[in-house]
Amino acid sequence: MDLRPWLKNYDKGVPTAIEYPQVPLFHFLEEGAQKYPERPCTLFKGAAISYREMNDYTDRIAGALAAMGVKKGDRVGLFMPNTPQFVMAYFGILKAGGVVVATNPLYTPSEIEHQVNDAGVEVMFVMTNYYKTIKTAQPKTKLKTIIVTNLKETLPPVLALLFTLAKEKKGGFRIEGGLQPGDVWMKDLLKQYPASSRPKVEVTADDNGLFQYSGGTTGVSKGAVARHRNVVANALQIRRWFVTAEDGKETVLMAIPLFHVYGMVAGMLFAMASGASMVMVPNPRDLKDVLESIDKYKPTVFPGVPTLYNAINNHPDVAAGKYNLRSIKACISGSAPLMRETKEKFEALTGGVVFEGFGLSEAPTATHCNPMLGANKIGSIGMPLPDVECKIISLDDGETEMGTGEVGELIIRGPQVMRGYHNMPTETANTLRDRNDGGAPWLFTGDIARMDDDGYFYIVDRKKELIKPGGYQVWPREVEEVVIAHPKVLEVGVAGIPDPYRGETVKAWIVVKPNETLTEEEIKSFAKEHLAAYKVPTHIEFRSELPKTTVGKILRRELVRQHKEKANG
Repeated sequence: MDLRPWLKNYDKGVPTAIEYPQVPLFHFLEEGAQKYPERPCTLFKGAAISYREMNDYTDRIAGALAAMGVKKGDRVGLFMPNTPQFVMAYFGILKAGGVVVATNPLYTPSEIEHQVNDAGVEVMFVMTNYYKTIKTAQPKTKLKTIIVTNLKETLPPVLALLFTLAKEKKGGFRIEGGLQPGDVWMKDLLKQYPASSRPKVEVTADDNGLFQYSGGTTGVSKGAVARHRNVVANALQIRRWFVTAEDGKETVLMAIPLFHVYGMVAGMLFAMASGASMVMVPNPRDLKDVLESIDKYKPTVFPGVPTLYNAINNHPDVAAGKYNLRSIKACISGSAPLMRETKEKFEALTGGVVFEGFGLSEAPTATHCNPMLGANKIGSIGMPLPDVECKIISLDDGETEMGTGEVGELIIRGPQVMRGYHNMPTETANTLRDRNDGGAPWLFTGDIARMDDDGYFYIVDRKKELIKPGGYQVWPREVEEVVIAHPKVLEVGVAGIPDPYRGETVKAWIVVKPNETLTEEEIKSFAKEHLAAYKVPTHIEFRSELPKTTVGKILRRELVRQHKEKANG
């Protein structure tokens, strides 16, 4: 595979190698403020924040954080949806020398506790509707200060008033009784600290910029540590892949979550690297808002997931021609396999191109992509991005390189690959391995793949038994541990099964204790108390026994095989 057959199939204009500037991540925002000062950085419900203003706000946030005692290398949390405040906090943290730890706002208090404690987060930015959740988690963490912001703070005045009157209390955005002692309003910090209060801290390309929590077969969430240089490289790789994009002229629809590296890098940082405006969509499940945002702001780039494209394809108002989607030129699809019918229908509706990519939190997002202009191969994750080396390695010995068309583990090397996992030297050593070839260590992805003659890659299976409903990450053991805690459950196996809408969904196979009766509803309501909604099993099958190995380990893959056999039979 040293021949890199993919290079000959790159779109014209995509470089085979890129020269990466040795700059911190916030360089993109500062450059945008210089080149396009009055261009909107964020667009949200009729309100625009220019690149100049966003740069100023983030300087203020950095000053406030420094005054709170945040020092270089300190981890600062983000717990909010896609809003202008996310962008402000993200770059404010980086300018203060801090490390961003963005957490899924759908998480329950116990899920939050693990990440906050593992990363050592003491300061966290939170949207008001999640304040109660964070306060529930706080006593079991080292969290000292919660910086709180309300959705209405970046809305236009009239909409902000309407929101206060009609939606604030109903949507859970009003904090009854005000903030608890020690917590502060983000809007007060922006008023209190001038841009000149930004600390004079030297942040280099080699400093840590991001902890992105990922999972594995153990179910323990791991913090992938990315340097500024890793994230800068990945943003520029994606920017150069979009050969038709024009700097200072694009508008990106930000409907995929920014707390996830896919939205963060392929969305927000791609936008920053190209001086694009970002249309913020806090809830991608609110399809009316997604469609109205497209109709109003005419985005040209729409990173998304197959379930979202599929939902738009099948929306009655789209079929009725109520919304104009023809502004969309390019869509990178990730997080789950892209079906042919989803791709073709969305392309017909928009006139744009939807091309599938692939990545993982450890790199910090994209490593492969189908070309914008060249052949898109259905079922393929595409070709490696510039400067990404790939090999397929034997599953038997973990060493031997496999030939074209042969199946093995996908391993990757490139400028975007993480530094390692936080406080997990064994996991780091297992994932980043030196192959004594004179270069950097290789990232062993745990994904089983093959490469065709043209250098396109295909994911065949997952070595890790990760489930991806709608692009989210669910680890079977995590769900099993919750279900087994139910007093009537004797045994449980959890795995992902195919789902026509979400790509994959969670199924639990349960053996009930003798002389007990149990219903699907009882299990689901029990699981909902301890797990984010997307982790709760959507399918439950009660069995008298579960298939096991000779040492008693439940065979999840056998359960999936039996399910598929039954479904196809």
